[in-house]
Amino acid sequence: MPAKTVVSSSTDKAQHAFFPYARYTSVVGVHTSLVAFTALFLPQTSLLLWPSLADPDRPETQFKDALTDNPVVTLAWIVAGLVVLQVWWAGWIRHWCFEYTSRAASSDQIKVDRYQFNQGRFSKLGRAAVFTSCVALVFHATIVLFGAPSASHLPHTFLLAIVLALLSVFAPAYALGYPSFSSDTSSFITRLNWTRLFAELSPRNPIERALVYPAVATLLGAWLGAFPIALDWDRPWQAWPLTPLFGGITGYIVGSLSALSVSALKWLAEENIRREQSEKQKTT
Repeated sequence: MPAKTVVSSSTDKAQHAFFPYARYTSVVGVHTSLVAFTALFLPQTSLLLWPSLADPDRPETQFKDALTDNPVVTLAWIVAGLVVLQVWWAGWIRHWCFEYTSRAASSDQIKVDRYQFNQGRFSKLGRAAVFTSCVALVFHATIVLFGAPSASHLPHTFLLAIVLALLSVFAPAYALGYPSFSSDTSSFITRLNWTRLFAELSPRNPIERALVYPAVATLLGAWLGAFPIALDWDRPWQAWPLTPLFGGITGYIVGSLSALSVSALKWLAEENIRREQSEKQKTT
């Protein structure tokens, strides 16, 4: 049901009051906390599986060493954790899209739409995974063009590209559909939505902000995170690509919290205006 999963601006006015503030806040809090846990603590699993990697003479540095000693292992753990987290998060956003676009429909239409929604989730998940993989290849080439080692550190760069693709494009591809070159109406609308969201950076509702802000902040954070590598400090944490990796993850968390804050402030302001208008109508 591609037409239903696209967040259309034509229904914004009819559905402006629908904003699951408490549920959205709790889910974002859990999700960002788990992303931070995945980045910092999941790589520590290597010390549990292979205790010989730990330095008994320097127990105070074991936490940092688990992140910096082998960047490929660190990236692999983070990719594994993010695959699980992003599938869950994207599924929640997709369900929110369904609720948002179905509130103005009749009960019978909602039942039909819900059946189609449940029937199509696995195929959409597979297409979103393929699209994310293709974007990861594009990110890999782009990172190399920006100065990453081209002949060496290929696993490092590709795993970084996978992390950035998972954080930036997987959720939009699953929730809204991926942009394709098909000539049907649904594909044309999807391309227009992606152009508006990720080229024009013009989200119009809380769902779109929840997708756009983290994606943009992830790429911006990864770009800013590359600057410390150029510093001639020769520190373990400057190994490629640790600083872009954690810069991108930090950007994703900041972007998610920013989307929540902006949407919450807009919703509270609109609620206050509607309440004042309602009180005026009662007094007149």
